[in-house]
Parts: sequence; structure tokens; C-alpha cells
Amino acid sequence: MQTRDFWPRLRTGIEVAVAGTDSERLLGVREGFLRYFHDGLRRPTPVAVVPQPVADPPVGLPLGDRATLELARAQALGLAEQLGGAYQFYVSCQAGLESLEVGDRQACFVRLWAVVLGPFGEAWGGSGSIQLPAGLADDLEGSGGLANVPGTRKQGGIISSLTGGLEGRRHAAAAATFHALSSLFYGVLQSRPAASRDRGGV
Repeated sequence: MQTRDFWPRLRTGIEVAVAGTDSERLLGVREGFLRYFHDGLRRPTPVAVVPQPVADPPVGLPLGDRATLELARAQALGLAEQLGGAYQFYVSCQAGLESLEVGDRQACFVRLWAVVLGPFGEAWGGSGSIQLPAGLADDLEGSGGLANVPGTRKQGGIISSLTGGLEGRRHAAAAATFHALSSLFYGVLQSRPAASRDRGGV
């Protein structure tokens, strides 16, 4: 797709197919798009996110960023293959655990990754990371590459559990989606909103 053809197609709105039906993830993805297009590029186009049922992954979080991204990417690519050109964007958001050894200490972090497929290709973005408290990290029991962690879907998940409800999947999905969009359109659309506004265009 040529850049000049992109905006005319979006005048009536952006439609995003999102893997899963979790309302917090859906709202987070929408907020990520709004932040990028409305606040960043000053393009107040409507954004509609459409949930797409996907097979439930095994209970627990993937261990490692690679495994988390592979799961999210497989879901996004599956939607694109299944739905063809019905939507402008296909998105999947998945949380996972990453373990790092620093000095003589092992630390485990929770992060949510977003995979965004769009008219100009594919990009990945991550949310901020939050470290598991030492007691929880020491007690993790992995099975088949997955780890059981505190927090349930109904309670907002592990990020909500660790932050006392101040942040959750919605906040993480919004940040990860925004980061992925920033990478996807870097060098294609104006990546510096202030400069764009000064020149009066994209």
C-alpha cells in the first residue's frame, strides 16, 4: 500500500481485529490506537476493536519473551489468514515472564507483548515490566514452559495483583499496542508529532 492511499482508506474509521474477548485487552488496544493516531498524529479517526474468539492457551504464562511473542504472533497471523482483508489491523496481546540473572541474583519480570499486523507490515511492542517479588519468584513452578502466577482474569490478572489494582491488562495492552504502532509506522508516517504539527501535515 502506498502512503498516499493510507489516510483515504481510514477516513471512515480504523477497524482492528483483536485476538480474544477479554474486555480489558480490547479497551487497552483501542486506547493504544487512539493515543497513536489521535494524540500523536492528530488524526481524530474513529477506532473500532472487534473481538475474535481464539483457542484458549494453557493455564499460566509463557516463560521467556520469545515464547510469549511466538504465541501472540501465531494468534495475529491466524486472524489475518482467517479474515483476509476484512480489517486494517490484526492484534494479539499476551503476557509472559522473563527471567534474568544479574550478578548472583535471579530476577523474574512480567511484561505484556503486542503483535500488530497492518498495511505496512508487522511490529511488536512491549509494556513496562514489573518484577515479581522475591518470594513469588522463588516459588514459581514451571510446567511445559508455563508458570502459574497470582491473580485471576476476573481480578485483573497478575499485573493488577502486583500493583494493588492501580494498573492491569488494559494499561499494559495500551502501552504495548502504542509501542508496536510507533515501530510499524516509523519512517512511513511522521514519527515526530510536534514536527508534524509545525509543518501542518504527516
